[in-house]
Amino acid sequence: MSDAVVVIDAYKKFGKVHQSLWKTVVHSNGANGKSNGSKQANSDKPPVVAVDHVSFIVKQGEIFGVLGPNGSGKSTLIRLLATLLIPDGGAIQVFGYDVARQPMQVQRLINRVSVEASFFKKLSPMENLLYGARLYGMSGAETRRQVTEILTRLGLERRSINQPMEEMSRGMQQKVAIARALLSKPRLLLLDEPTTGLDPRSKREVQAVVRELRDQFGTTILLTTHDMVEAENLCDRIAIIESGKIVALDTPAALKLLISRNGHEPSLEDVFLELTGKQLVSETDVA
Repeated sequence: MSDAVVVIDAYKKFGKVHQSLWKTVVHSNGANGKSNGSKQANSDKPPVVAVDHVSFIVKQGEIFGVLGPNGSGKSTLIRLLATLLIPDGGAIQVFGYDVARQPMQVQRLINRVSVEASFFKKLSPMENLLYGARLYGMSGAETRRQVTEILTRLGLERRSINQPMEEMSRGMQQKVAIARALLSKPRLLLLDEPTTGLDPRSKREVQAVVRELRDQFGTTILLTTHDMVEAENLCDRIAIIESGKIVALDTPAALKLLISRNGHEPSLEDVFLELTGKQLVSETDVA
């Protein structure tokens, strides 16, 4: 089995250690030539390391999960793989292409679903997906048929397919985002909390489609989620990330062997709490 994703010592930080002389003068003297200590203090804040020398390999056709508390760096990692961010150190390859030096080749092979998908809200799901399909060079009656097939497979009623997106619930809009990603038949599908906001039935429908993509088309899937049951049921292997570092990486069954619960099999949630000291809570759950 060949490698789909190779991440070697990836490093990404936000913020600058040094600033320009002009900014130093402005922060020091202020607009009226007076000292501005608060702004100077803010400018001296150290950079935030979001991904801290992370290494792992995802095999072709694997469903690979990334679990981490809010702010742990998992979404930054997804953006690095999607070529939306450039790593400050290390190397990341997708099917042999370097994300920093060969972003166009990588982009042809991937698609991404984020927890906050963007659409033209005045347009319908059909119109949004047909627009997205044209960006991938797809058009015609066959594309329209595929759009209808994917949307109905994900549980959208046919009457909703041609209604404005602004009239749909957040969960339904998330289904359309997933359909848009599936339409291009990516070799690597990046799912950043794809089922957040969905009801249990919709979650099961999305999870079934994810399995079908892997089983029927050999699609490689990298998934971040706050749903422990989803992670355990879907993922072949799981990386647990905390403060930008991977603290554990193995199969769900092997991860549960890392801790003991007095003769009782621990849950994946128990393992996560033991390794990170935190409960896994979605940002939407605390909003």
